[in-house]
Amino acid sequence: MNTPRRAMLLLAASIALPLRAQQGFDHSHGAWTALLKKHVVLLRNGQASQMRYAGMASDHAALKSYLDSLSAVSVSSFASFGKPQQMAFLINAYNAFTVELILTRYPKLDSIKDLGSLFSSPWKPKWVPLLGDKLSLDDIEHGRLRERGRYDDPRIHFAVNCASIGCPMLREEAFVAERLHAQLDEQALRFLSDRTRNRFADGKLEMSKIFDWYGEDFRLGHRGITSLPAYLARFADALADAPADRERIKAQKADIGFLDYDWKLNDAR
Repeated sequence: MNTPRRAMLLLAASIALPLRAQQGFDHSHGAWTALLKKHVVLLRNGQASQMRYAGMASDHAALKSYLDSLSAVSVSSFASFGKPQQMAFLINAYNAFTVELILTRYPKLDSIKDLGSLFSSPWKPKWVPLLGDKLSLDDIEHGRLRERGRYDDPRIHFAVNCASIGCPMLREEAFVAERLHAQLDEQALRFLSDRTRNRFADGKLEMSKIFDWYGEDFRLGHRGITSLPAYLARFADALADAPADRERIKAQKADIGFLDYDWKLNDAR
């Protein structure tokens, strides 16, 4: 084969390989959905959920295969994904690797915090093989999903799941790009409709601690919302029953307090 022709073929192959790698990734996250549908238990009409960790442990090979597919995505391939694809990828990765973390000690733990200590956090160690590096769970959530100017979408807090009862539910299906915004909207409504974690009571809003920890994320102008009271006003009908209370929330005149967070494992034993 002459040299120019060989050079052209090599160039074409070098371009095709990354494209094939991108096309080879399953953006439907079908393997993760299959596991979630099998092992997630919905509670309170879908406002909360628990995970059958014992069942997931029996399907560990399938979970590991899905995790391997995430780890195989290169930095360049990820950069070529659309933003909804990137967000779905990162949210699903956070949730799936969190389940993997729980299984490293299950059933000998009562909380994800048992995997840390007084001086260390279970979210800090860099053990997740993702995007050509070893990341921590905090790197995925705070370093990427919450990075200013990247997505600026507070609804991610209703999608990532920290394996705890106080956390917004682990969704019973994977997040996917073509339905991502509808899924995130539903997650928000589910969480804010759960009166065990968010409610209007005794003349004020009693909200999940998530809104205290990450209140700044609700001031970034997503959908024109620039304050936490303005965001919560959109969910007045879910947070209160009495018309006067709902109007108070909508008028952004309700005081806001924050409930204690329940770190117990979200295990459906």
